[in-house]
Amino acid sequence: MMGVASGGSRYCARNYEPLPVVLARGEGAHLWDVEGRRYVDMMSAYSAVSLGHAHPRIIARLTEQARRLSVPSRAYYDDRLGPFLEEVCKVTGLDVALPMNSGAEAVETAIKAARRWGHRVKGLQRPEIVVASGNFHGRTTTIISFSSEPEYRDGFGPFTPGFRAAAFGDLAAMEAAITPDTAAVLVEPIQGEAGIIVPPHGWLAGLRRLCDQRRVLLLLDEIQSGLGRTGAWFAFQHENIRPDGVMLGKALGGGVLPVSAFAARQEVMDVFTPGSHGSTFGGNSLAAAVGLEALHVIRDEGLVERSRQLGEHMFRRLAAIHSPALKEVRGRGLWAGAEIDPQFASAREVCERLLENGVLSNATHHTVVRLAPPLVIAREDLDFAIDRFEEVLVEILEPRGQRASAPGGLFVAS
Repeated sequence: MMGVASGGSRYCARNYEPLPVVLARGEGAHLWDVEGRRYVDMMSAYSAVSLGHAHPRIIARLTEQARRLSVPSRAYYDDRLGPFLEEVCKVTGLDVALPMNSGAEAVETAIKAARRWGHRVKGLQRPEIVVASGNFHGRTTTIISFSSEPEYRDGFGPFTPGFRAAAFGDLAAMEAAITPDTAAVLVEPIQGEAGIIVPPHGWLAGLRRLCDQRRVLLLLDEIQSGLGRTGAWFAFQHENIRPDGVMLGKALGGGVLPVSAFAARQEVMDVFTPGSHGSTFGGNSLAAAVGLEALHVIRDEGLVERSRQLGEHMFRRLAAIHSPALKEVRGRGLWAGAEIDPQFASAREVCERLLENGVLSNATHHTVVRLAPPLVIAREDLDFAIDRFEEVLVEILEPRGQRASAPGGLFVAS
């Protein structure tokens, strides 16, 4: 296995630091390495594999469409794009959708829409966008320009102006950041890369009211949190609001293709005119067919409700873990961030030990273990993964001669 891994390391740019495993196959909520060992996937590729690996309906639709038509170019109409975008609008409750490929491209599309709306509708000379500190919206040079994470910015300047940051979850801070030049507020309803940070209840609803009062667009990045991950189709639905625009991605590709979209109200999307924005592969027939099938699978298999029910079970199980090494658990639905006390171990060390015990996860910000399985995971597989997580926390304490005690953190359930 290590030989294969070292070969990949030799020719692959070192922009990732993978765990020491070489994967060869996936099915449902399981992955197998090149030696045939099976793992429970508690990562689901940052929600890109929310429908599980090699979902039979997705693979069948992918194969069928690839034999018919894959990339005809947006210079022509095709018979797959319309039904796909209609379904995107139905599930988001918005009017019009613009297809792209990666999540970052969907965010870039939203930024362009907000700026042009600011110029042409609100009459601004230098439209600004308010963002949240701790955000993660992608890796393009424009997007990292408003990141507050030094690692994402170091050495990549000069940066794009036109953004103001305010504290996530703090409505007063957001209000103070909005100026007469503000065109939009762009935030994640739950911050994923920051460590599954859930804002106070009512924050999104308050942000909606604030944006209405100040004539500012509310744009929500649901690329990780959307399509069932939090136990609702979208995280904004937990507060019964309607954004002016929403970004989709990851799970939209059914675990097999990069598919994204920006959906918005008609007034917002009307700022785009022929030639003003585009993408060679965005909305191609193959991606549209797969995206439409992904949305249908989520609906037909009841994966949103499944996420809610299994998420409640997962958080009950995590809340019952009494370990001083576990400071806090945050999240919603099948999406949890377990904060590890660094005096006992790093989150990377916990993930390495989980790997040894047949569970694949991932660390963020050095102290948070992400637990985000495919929505199709069986309850017994979820329990297996949580059992292994609890065992790893016990193993970490043993060299120190410590035992489990009352939990020291706040547990936020679904």
